[in-house]
Amino acid sequence: MNYFLFGVLPYLALTVLIIGSIARYERDPFTWKSSSSQLLRRKQLVWGSVLFHVGVLIVFFGHLVGMLTPVEIFHLLGMSYGFKQVLAIVVGGVAGVMALVGGAMLLHRRLFDPRIRANSSFADTGILVLLVAQLVLGMGTILASIQHLDGSEMVKFMMWAQGIFTFRAGAWELVAEVSWIYKLHILLGLTIFILFPFTRLVHMFSVPVRYVLRPGYQIVRTRKYKTQMGPKA
Repeated sequence: MNYFLFGVLPYLALTVLIIGSIARYERDPFTWKSSSSQLLRRKQLVWGSVLFHVGVLIVFFGHLVGMLTPVEIFHLLGMSYGFKQVLAIVVGGVAGVMALVGGAMLLHRRLFDPRIRANSSFADTGILVLLVAQLVLGMGTILASIQHLDGSEMVKFMMWAQGIFTFRAGAWELVAEVSWIYKLHILLGLTIFILFPFTRLVHMFSVPVRYVLRPGYQIVRTRKYKTQMGPKA
């Protein structure tokens, strides 16, 4: 089971994430959007959205850089495993709290506002619940990491993640004996990867490059302007 969950499932999740996202963009480009509910109710959205997105971006890129940076680079920088782990705990903890507070505000808004709840799909609410649950687990891993600040557990996850991307045989064995909360955190993360192409999360891949390169500007007239110009405007 450990071999399947940490040696096979990561490749399945990444395959679904990449191929599923490409297929959705090619087949259903008009569904490729964040489906913002700002027009229904702005209250709670601004603060919740800012806290959530900023916190999640810091956590995501912190994981990306921390897990996939070769250990040798940290050696060249003179950074010990213990210092890196403490840095990850502090930065990740602050960002995690931000994201968790923002996510809770957004989830409360989506569940308890009748208009937004009526306009939300099961996928919209479900993926937000999973993201909040993942943040809770992430905060739980911090409590587990504090018990061993030498960085030994952190190195295992680094070697495992790098082993997945370099197709290293037996990489799954590095995390086979770690605490259950780390395993659950990894599994929920892989589950989110699998669900990614089928939810609003795809808007993370949207970068407004085409808008910057457009030959002209889009002119939008307000209703007030049309009224002043007459019915033919």
